[in-house]
Amino acid sequence: MMRTRPLKVALLGCGVVGSEVARIMTTHADDLAARIGAPLELAGVAVRRPDRVRAGIDPALVTTDATALVKRGDIDVVVEVIGGIEPARTLITTAFEHGASVVSANKALIAQDGAALHAAADANEKDLYYEAAVAGAIPLIRPLRESLAGDKVNRVLGIVNGTTNFILDAMDTTGAGYQEALDEATALGYAEADPTADVEGFDAAAKAAILAGIAFHTRVRLDDVHREGMTEVTAADFASAKEMGCTIKLLAICERAADGGSVTARVHPAMIPLSHPLANVRGAYNAVFVESDAAGQLMFYGPGAGGAPTASAVLGDLVAVCRNRLGGGRGPGESAYAALPVSPMGEVVTRYHISLDVADKPGVLAQVATVFAEHGVSIDTVRQSGKDGEASLVVVTHRASDAALGGTVEALRKLDTVRGVASIMRVEGE
Repeated sequence: MMRTRPLKVALLGCGVVGSEVARIMTTHADDLAARIGAPLELAGVAVRRPDRVRAGIDPALVTTDATALVKRGDIDVVVEVIGGIEPARTLITTAFEHGASVVSANKALIAQDGAALHAAADANEKDLYYEAAVAGAIPLIRPLRESLAGDKVNRVLGIVNGTTNFILDAMDTTGAGYQEALDEATALGYAEADPTADVEGFDAAAKAAILAGIAFHTRVRLDDVHREGMTEVTAADFASAKEMGCTIKLLAICERAADGGSVTARVHPAMIPLSHPLANVRGAYNAVFVESDAAGQLMFYGPGAGGAPTASAVLGDLVAVCRNRLGGGRGPGESAYAALPVSPMGEVVTRYHISLDVADKPGVLAQVATVFAEHGVSIDTVRQSGKDGEASLVVVTHRASDAALGGTVEALRKLDTVRGVASIMRVEGE
């Protein structure tokens, strides 16, 4: 039975995503009402610049007083798409206190303060949903939190930032340098004027924290995630990757230790084999590979950003929250019962590709091999080339801890015959 009284929605933010949320609410109003069991009413839109023309939105709904909007008391759901930490955090907690559930796309806030926000939602018996915070239109949080609730997830490996994937894909397919590929991404609208959050891995690290927390039922904060950007990746790195049958991606990797006693979360560039499904994720697309005990290997793929794709995820959450509200129930809250420790990066075990500039003379390879052996890092393959007294040495290791590799590189830098460490790249996905 359709309830005639509409559910009232307050929208915080009306930029690229917010305007799409409002548009879909209007154009799909009948379908949304049928799926929910009650019509939706856009009751207010909080913005910073009220004079801007917003097609399809009644100017009478627009306000600059977001606090007053979430305090009204008649709002059923607040949709927060303004981003950042404040005032978003205060507005969300205020919304809970005044009777509204919340749908958010705010990855930075959820990664930093998710536990406190879940506690505030619980205290007020309200919902907090944030599917759109991780990978745009790609459903990830709900499958991890609900579809795989009876399984044990061991690893989440993914490309969760479209800007960096576009840049690295362009470098791979065209031979462009980093700056040239970044300039193209900016011209096409895939990169912001200031791309730091993307290319330095901050965006992906926030998403990794959220995914790790849900996958492993453990609180993982942004500060727990090891982060490295991809601005130092070069055309030479791609050439080396191709010789190994690999490509390079900026990956978010969340893993449960083999003994199940701890977890790790990290973001960094890595070589992955061309045979791996993630190697063929092109352009600005995202994909996440999930490995679990019973389900095995699953991959989720699609557009990871943009107004309409992200709004799709927001509306999916909005429908779920509204159904809960009508039924008098609540959706899943935070699941952190496992409370596993987050291990430091030094304990991560993987393979490595190291490129060295060395003197082209007898005995260099033996010296380098000795250093690796002294630090307990086993060498898989070595490739050497050079002339006129200059040489390059490329070493690919077997699996070793990050701490052991770090000690090896530090010792290599002290050798008179090693003129520089040109590149260090982890090898994943094997």
